[in-house]
Amino acid sequence: MEAGHGHPSSVSEEEHDHPKNHGPIFTPFQGFWFLPQLVPNIISFQKHFQALDDDIIVASMAKAGTTWLKALVFAVVNRTRYTLLSESPLNTATPHQLVPYFEMTLFNEDHGIPDLATIPSPRLFSTHLPYSVLAQSIKQSNARIVYVTRNPLDVIVSFWHFLRSKPEHANWPFEECFESCCRGEEYCGPFWDHVLGYWKEGLEKPNKILFLRYEDMKRDPTLQIKRIAEFLGLPFSMEEERDGVIKEIARFCSFSNLKNLEVNKTGRLLPFTPDNKHLFRKGEVSDHVNYLTPSAIERYGKILEEKLSGSGLAF
Repeated sequence: MEAGHGHPSSVSEEEHDHPKNHGPIFTPFQGFWFLPQLVPNIISFQKHFQALDDDIIVASMAKAGTTWLKALVFAVVNRTRYTLLSESPLNTATPHQLVPYFEMTLFNEDHGIPDLATIPSPRLFSTHLPYSVLAQSIKQSNARIVYVTRNPLDVIVSFWHFLRSKPEHANWPFEECFESCCRGEEYCGPFWDHVLGYWKEGLEKPNKILFLRYEDMKRDPTLQIKRIAEFLGLPFSMEEERDGVIKEIARFCSFSNLKNLEVNKTGRLLPFTPDNKHLFRKGEVSDHVNYLTPSAIERYGKILEEKLSGSGLAF
């Protein structure tokens, strides 16, 4: 067995008590894999969403740093409205409420077509959808997209833990999750096609897409926050830098601070999503070495290398 567990007990002890042992069921749609219940929402979004030139969209694969990036973008954009971060809505609402998903929250079959005209600009949205699946109005507008990606093996481990917090997936073997991802059958995947869509578009239109890496954000959050602000046309002034505004945003939006806010410890975004507290596990780089054997890591690396070949993108 190639995919090893750093913590075997995390799976095996419970398996005898619960017969449920399966992962999520995905359905193919427009070249990618999605949860079946989201497909009508995606169609509605593609058909009805009208982008504005000053819209800001946070995009990512699930578990690639989405929650963190949403908090950072919200804090950067609203830093003059809430000069004290103690007054920021991030204290009382989750980043996912403040920067809502197109396909999960806004274009929800149960609620009909949302009226987004009343949202003050710049409007902040988010998505896990691949670039090719976005509404045409986004591609044709000057709306800006901030995209974050992460070592895909860390994404796999994080996603597996995230899903196992739901009873129906509690005993899903890590090996099955890994094999599914090697085939590209993962939420909004294949990973390589998702990342390449935004990468290529970002190379062609650097004013349209800012391509960030989770590992760079961990290494030097201040630098990446400055990049985000400049890309959004909201650069920090010398005075702001001198007053420590960037460092304060980095501190406030840090993994440890967000994890400890009461609002992120309770409730859940939607009935089918895990509880908010499961949005924050470790947030570490290279945690996959605790779960995968060297041969499994090498195997996935070869798949990825082949898929990204010639693109100039590497992990």
